[in-house]
Amino acid sequence: MPIDQITQAAVDSAQVKADTAQVAADKLIEEVIKGEVSVSQLSNVLEQIMDAAVNAGGHILKGVIVFIIGRFIIKMLEKLVKKMLDKRDIDISVKTFIKSMVSILLTILLIVMVVSALGLETTSFAALLASAGVAIGMALSGNLQNFAGGLVILLFKPYRVGEWIECQGVAGTVKEIQIFHTILSTADNKLIFIPNGALSSGVVTNYTNQDIRRVEWIVGVEYGEDYDKVHDVMQEIIAADERILADPAAFIALHKLDSSSVNVITRVWVKSSDYWPVYFDVNKKIYQTFNEKGIGFPFPQLTVHQAKD
Repeated sequence: MPIDQITQAAVDSAQVKADTAQVAADKLIEEVIKGEVSVSQLSNVLEQIMDAAVNAGGHILKGVIVFIIGRFIIKMLEKLVKKMLDKRDIDISVKTFIKSMVSILLTILLIVMVVSALGLETTSFAALLASAGVAIGMALSGNLQNFAGGLVILLFKPYRVGEWIECQGVAGTVKEIQIFHTILSTADNKLIFIPNGALSSGVVTNYTNQDIRRVEWIVGVEYGEDYDKVHDVMQEIIAADERILADPAAFIALHKLDSSSVNVITRVWVKSSDYWPVYFDVNKKIYQTFNEKGIGFPFPQLTVHQAKD
């Protein structure tokens, strides 16, 4: 109920009490005229009526003063909250929600203060609000967690719409960040709805947040191949691709002497948007060039020694 309606209801209640007192006073005067009530009794009753009227007027005046001062303070606090939100890079929908929530909470507090100032009983009113809050909180505990998680995501932005992330065992492009869920579009065009509570408290890998990424290839060649030759061929392949950045410089090294192959590792840096095109194109180029240069790819081998009888 709006605060203006509550204030008006309190004023109407006081008016009803005053009208009732006026009727009682008129009846008392008639009884005095008829000689049924003494003058001293009339004086005591009138004094009680005046005290009640003054008391009611004092409560009404106090309620009006509390209302005016409270509205002034609420407006000041709303401006302060708006200024704090404007200084941050926050989505407009989040700003609107926070300002609305602050305004509602402050208004509820003002209603309780005005009701108390009018002399009405606030214990049952507060108990009703508390019971309703507990019931709603228990019924929506999971959604409230997701709601809070959505606010954390929108405020701190661990990921944005359009970025590729991996979380909760799935990976995809962020399509929407809703109040309770984040919607991912996978590589095979499936939509996945993930609760915001799990995202805000779990591990999220953001692959497109940074401008550049490192691409890595581990290529196995046969034992007996010239490592320097392999190194030079990889260097030529990398230099021929303009999408590969010169700084940071590429890294090529002998990675591991494996059971069936000599593994050579190559690491380069590219723009995040070029990661997969470069990865697949260089894979193809390595296969073609190694075959042209006579560099052999090994097959899994197993050496068996036969014991002599």
